[in-house]
Amino acid sequence: MSDSQSKPGARLAPKEKSAHGLIIVYTGDGKGKTTAALGAALRAVGRGWRVLMVQFGKGAWHYAELDSSQRLAPEFEIIPMGIGFYKILDDSHTEAEHRAAAEKALAFVRDKMSEGAYDMLILDEINGMFGAGLLQVSQVLPILDARPSDLTLIFTGRNAPPEIIERADLVTEMREIKHPYQKGILAQKGIDY
Repeated sequence: MSDSQSKPGARLAPKEKSAHGLIIVYTGDGKGKTTAALGAALRAVGRGWRVLMVQFGKGAWHYAELDSSQRLAPEFEIIPMGIGFYKILDDSHTEAEHRAAAEKALAFVRDKMSEGAYDMLILDEINGMFGAGLLQVSQVLPILDARPSDLTLIFTGRNAPPEIIERADLVTEMREIKHPYQKGILAQKGIDY
């Protein structure tokens, strides 16, 4: 085994990248939006890309992807910046606290994009921030305008706004057909978180 293959986190392949980055949206009421983004991240890391996922809505719970991403560091990082889902489950934060967290996460994304250290930025659950009124689409459009042509941006979350969908290169809507919750089965470790 070569030295680069024996070190955890060592890059196994040189960076392979197309000249054109994409704007990708995973939206809809079905499960799998974050999972699709994680799949894209896994593929990108396999090509030697640096990937950053900023979690806008998550943050109060511990998700297993936080642990698995550490195995792919430094090529893949997840930064939870949300303070939990807004107005659901065990949310005890004010609207102002959620808004401040969302705006801080957006500023962080803007800074990381301008640094140019990443090939893919995933804005996890950002669509929900728009729907909840915690962020305005007008705050994000300048980020799309300033995006380097080889940077891929991924937006996840329900209810993607039409302005983001219009600007996207790829939009996938997850549609719920069946869900274990309908049988009284709650979120499962290793599957849902």
